[in-house]
Amino acid sequence: MYIFDLDGTITDTNGVWLEVDLEFLARRNLVHTPEYQRVVECSIYPIAARFTKDYYHLPDAPEDIMAEWDVMAERHYRELAPLKPGAEAFLRQCAAQGRPMALFTACRPALCRAALERFGLWELFGHIVFAEEIGLEKRDPQCFVELSARLGAQLEECTLFDDSPDNCATAARAGMAAVGVYDAYYAGRQEELKAVCARYIRSFEELLSE
Repeated sequence: MYIFDLDGTITDTNGVWLEVDLEFLARRNLVHTPEYQRVVECSIYPIAARFTKDYYHLPDAPEDIMAEWDVMAERHYRELAPLKPGAEAFLRQCAAQGRPMALFTACRPALCRAALERFGLWELFGHIVFAEEIGLEKRDPQCFVELSARLGAQLEECTLFDDSPDNCATAARAGMAAVGVYDAYYAGRQEELKAVCARYIRSFEELLSE
């Protein structure tokens, strides 16, 4: 089974979340720090919201922080964010070949659906699993163990397509093959991504007609 990440893998949306973080903090006259970014970029939504509240000593409830993030990000997913080069063609190629496909994302369900339905891709996936439903971050190997159980597939039968070096390394530790997908957000970590993946691609265009 092929398992696809969304942000930075299928959709060019990693930069959206940096913009959201910067705007959210600017509204409160707070400084965006490298330490803060390292944590939230790897976290699922509820954990990121709790960390944000604690890190900046905010009066906002985590639920209110998440709601504000949702509003800020929605237009990007619904109207603006493009697909990664070759992503749609490769997904349709896999569907035509009858290959089982799943989506596994830390993105919010409504935002994910808005982006995929905009391009007519939602129905291509036999399973769509949200990391926040599992309740574990993608950097926890148990997250991928739980994912495979939900999909009814053995870990060794699955291949993850993901742009994050951390996610690919974790999937590999859990026993799942990984294909690293280039994204500019992780441009400085491409050698690390290559090292933990069974295959590395700059674009899904490389996989068309294989």
